[in-house]
Amino acid sequence: MTKILIIEDEFAISQVLKVYMVKEEFEAIQCFSGMEALNMFKSHEPDLVLLDVMLPGKDGWTILKEIRAISECPVVMLTALADVEYRLEGFDGGADDYIPKPFIADEVVARIKAVLKRASRPTSSRQKYGSLEIDFKGHLVWLHGEEVDLTPRDLAVLLFLAEHANQTFTRDQLIEHVWGWDYEGSERAVDLAIKRLRKALLDWPSSEGEIRTLRGVGYQFHVFE
Repeated sequence: MTKILIIEDEFAISQVLKVYMVKEEFEAIQCFSGMEALNMFKSHEPDLVLLDVMLPGKDGWTILKEIRAISECPVVMLTALADVEYRLEGFDGGADDYIPKPFIADEVVARIKAVLKRASRPTSSRQKYGSLEIDFKGHLVWLHGEEVDLTPRDLAVLLFLAEHANQTFTRDQLIEHVWGWDYEGSERAVDLAIKRLRKALLDWPSSEGEIRTLRGVGYQFHVFE
């Protein structure tokens, strides 16, 4: 049975999450203190962690760092801190997803399933697409052996598209997965990010792959098998 460790100090929220986890036939383990989190993680060896940021005793960023020092277990961050900087901090620290509060429990379940599915893929953290190489865990990109300098947001877009190579995503889907569902800006941000990525990858031979626009549909990281 898939084990989910819920690290959340608000009892009511933790209970709601537990109910939904059990409904999906997951085993739900509750932890209400940051000071107990790492020990519970070690003793229960969960398949995924739901981690609140604002915790008594020790915050979620610290716990995430401690978990990443010993494990690649998927971690989904939960917090009321919805600013972009906090989301980027979570991803830079090794978080697999970020869900701001208030949230819909069904969405949390859907994201957990998506993260577990990605984590189950027996793939290396480094993937090569011809002369383009991406380190998904290290968040690094090289083209013809030279590191490509990207902003955190553009990098997040590239990592997401490359992780789902040859799949097409609408602007709304990219905003949800990269910017977050609470993003209130313009969809134009997606177009600009794609434009910057194409410029940064201008020397990537089209015979190896490309970031495609499917008119009226969305964007795709297309690679040739």
